[in-house]
Amino acid sequence: MASAALRSFPRATTLKLIKPTTLSRHSQYRTIYLSSYIVTPKELSNALAKNPKTKIGDSTAPRVIPLCASWFLPNDPDSRKGLQVFKEKRIPTARFFDIDTVKDHDSKYPHMLPTAEVFAKSMENLGIRKDDEVVVYDSQEIGIFSAPRAAWTFRVFGHPKIHILNNFRLWVEQGYPTESGEHTDIPSRATSNYPTPSFDPGMVVNFAEMKDIAKDYGKEGAEGVQVLDARSAGRFAGTEPEPRPGLSSGHIPGSINIPVPELLDPKTKTLLPRDELRKVFKSKDIDPTRPIISSCGTGVTAAVIDAALEAAEYGDSSTRRIYDGSWT
Repeated sequence: MASAALRSFPRATTLKLIKPTTLSRHSQYRTIYLSSYIVTPKELSNALAKNPKTKIGDSTAPRVIPLCASWFLPNDPDSRKGLQVFKEKRIPTARFFDIDTVKDHDSKYPHMLPTAEVFAKSMENLGIRKDDEVVVYDSQEIGIFSAPRAAWTFRVFGHPKIHILNNFRLWVEQGYPTESGEHTDIPSRATSNYPTPSFDPGMVVNFAEMKDIAKDYGKEGAEGVQVLDARSAGRFAGTEPEPRPGLSSGHIPGSINIPVPELLDPKTKTLLPRDELRKVFKSKDIDPTRPIISSCGTGVTAAVIDAALEAAEYGDSSTRRIYDGSWT
């Protein structure tokens, strides 16, 4: 189940959030304004206003780049596609990150992490440079769903400035600008020159390790890793079918169900405020002093739990990982 790139898994590195700072090489252009992993529409709007006032690709100064990572389950009742909703409505200057494309194409599983080479090539195709500040967002309809997976992928490959918008629905409701139609204003790959990044295996759990954790569940002296599952209660309990034909439902022994909707405001679909998120985790008896592995169907919405833990400042980010491939 694991990607060929996932061999050994040392201790995870701590998520480093960027503090407001001036980039010395480009200090004459702009200052980095986004200090949190989770950002509001107002914060993004203010940051975008500081972008160089030149045609995309003409300036070498770091930029803030909105990145739509909308994605829908295979059994979506309206058969929606991420690129479709991106074309219908998006943040001006945004690019589209396709989770179904930026992946390990040699794996039979749907969303395994790509190789470092594939990630770098994808960044070049999107005209993203290593010193750009990227803000990932979801569709207006869903709110928070697949954007955290895209942001986590950036983190795994060491992109220094990556954030999640909380969220595009509020961006629209609060009257910030949008555009629609085909999107062709993307710089050539030559303007990106994204270097092949290093891969942080300490943020990822593979199948072999997850199998051992499940086998050891309940045994005396077991490590005490907590496995959190973002799928619906029915899929977790085995009473509802999985969205992929032929895949049985159920859950990993000892795992704890935290369906994504429990982490979101029911109206705005934003992540809940910090204190409310902490209440959710406490109500599930999640111990912040013990390691946490987030899981789901294929590794997409597991990243919502991971982002919520970060927003809640719940536990040690150096002991949080995601099970890539997850239940699939």
